[in-house]
Amino acid sequence: MAMAEWGARLLRAGGRLALTEAARAGAAAACPSSSRLSSHRFFCTATRQKNTGQSCEDDQSQTQNGDKGESSSTEKVLVEEKTKLEEQLKDLADKYKRALADTENLRQRSQKLVEEAKLYGIQSFCKDLLDVADVLEKATESVPKEEITGQNPHLKSLYEGLIMTEGQLQKVFSKHGLVKLNPIGAKFDPYEHEALFHTPVEGKEPGSVALVTKIGYKLHGRTLRPALVGVVKGGE
Repeated sequence: MAMAEWGARLLRAGGRLALTEAARAGAAAACPSSSRLSSHRFFCTATRQKNTGQSCEDDQSQTQNGDKGESSSTEKVLVEEKTKLEEQLKDLADKYKRALADTENLRQRSQKLVEEAKLYGIQSFCKDLLDVADVLEKATESVPKEEITGQNPHLKSLYEGLIMTEGQLQKVFSKHGLVKLNPIGAKFDPYEHEALFHTPVEGKEPGSVALVTKIGYKLHGRTLRPALVGVVKGGE
């Protein structure tokens, strides 16, 4: 009985082994197609990876090109901005120099006006005093020289007083830059002289001053009143 059970178990184990071998044989028969499928899948995967790698490289290349393009554009903008700023700086420097020159010219003109005001501010006052000097001069010239003697002490004292007053007035005039113009025998100058008449005079150079009817004056080199003169006429 025990032997019969053991033989039955052995037969069942042998059957299972045969089925396993048959399954392996069937799997071996179907292996070529599976192997080809696996190879195809591997090839596809490799191709995808290759394509992916190329795509990545292309993307990187495009990114680099894009970065280069952006860098070039930024450089161009910066160069343009630099050019504009340089032009603005040049323009501002030019305006600054012109402003300095204008300011300096204005300062010089103002200084000149101030100096002229100091020099010629008394011009109208001096002009009024010239009439006083003319009166004193005429007064001294009108006194007969032969009458100025010890026998006529009052006239002599009056004459000496007029002479002293006239001298003192001329000193004051000179102190303030006011000087006489008595151009007798000098060449006629239209800026300093005013011709009242022309007359031929023997022994005198034509165009020279033959007679002074009224003394002229200059204030700091500027003619305040021209001398009234008669001019020698040239021979015809």
